[in-house]
Amino acid sequence: MCNIGKQIAKAEKAIAGQIKINRARFLTIEADKKYLNLELIEKARALVGIKGYVTNLDIPDEEVIACYHQLFQVETSFRMMKSDLKARPIYHQKRSAIEAHLTIVFAALAISRNIERQTGVSIKQFIKTIRPLMSAEVKIRNELVLIEPEIPENVQNMLKKLSSGH
Repeated sequence: MCNIGKQIAKAEKAIAGQIKINRARFLTIEADKKYLNLELIEKARALVGIKGYVTNLDIPDEEVIACYHQLFQVETSFRMMKSDLKARPIYHQKRSAIEAHLTIVFAALAISRNIERQTGVSIKQFIKTIRPLMSAEVKIRNELVLIEPEIPENVQNMLKKLSSGH
């Protein structure tokens, strides 16, 4: 069932008294009377699939749409920064601290986008794959011994893509 159908069903349940609701998209409440707003339903059905763009720029329509798609990429990046990179809002008092924080976050974004582009793997998956691989220095009889992790072949392939720049 499409979203309009779900919203109509919700309004019908409210009219029948099956659910208590104050507001539904296609439900009109006047005094003690509740009814489906058929005019609004028809308008919604007529507009399904239509998207509007408003701009003050004097550029071709195709370019407006292309810019909107770029905006979507920016929003995706910020969602990724907040979750995958753990870049949470922080409360700095001084402008220099705020600018330093933003610089670090944008640098992390640029690096992560580069990793995604070169490896073909999302940054979330890359971090999940790489995180368990750690080396350690152990002191045995006053001698430092470096213990290297065993790197699986799929990780070696990702790292080769990064080092080759492709």
